[in-house]
Amino acid sequence: MKLLDRDHLLEYAQRVLGMRALSIGELKQKLRLRAAVESDVDSVLSVLKQAGALNDRTFADSYAAARRTNQGFGQHRVLRDLMVKRVPSTVAKEAVREAYENTNELELIAQFLERKYRGKDLKVFLEEEKNLASAYRRLRTAGYSSSNSIKVLKRYASRAEEIPEDDSSTGEES
Repeated sequence: MKLLDRDHLLEYAQRVLGMRALSIGELKQKLRLRAAVESDVDSVLSVLKQAGALNDRTFADSYAAARRTNQGFGQHRVLRDLMVKRVPSTVAKEAVREAYENTNELELIAQFLERKYRGKDLKVFLEEEKNLASAYRRLRTAGYSSSNSIKVLKRYASRAEEIPEDDSSTGEES
């Protein structure tokens, strides 16, 4: 891989951002791998920030809204994903809070189950213990709280109350 000077690094950054939105941290990591001179990375990032092409807050806001709307993920999953994308925690937390501000998690969970188990009668399907456990794990992985996941699963399966509540697996705060 050929290392790039400042001008070519800027072109590379613009090409990468043209393909997909990235956080500042993600782009910085990519640029470091391609930069001939380390100091060029900060210079390129500065130019892109001033031009308005790079903004972690805008990125986090649109990412959180898209993950809620399109994939139906819960707050904890979106927050975790933003952290992996190297968005500063304060920015990520604020974006997630705003994206889920007027959202009812119980409704999101019900919609998520209906979408993921489309074509199945959930009352029959979730009466089987392995299917219930699988659905619960799927909800937790999708970023929903343990207590609300169990509340929604109780609508479909009487054995849902036997699931032990454990919010430690997603790093939820009490």
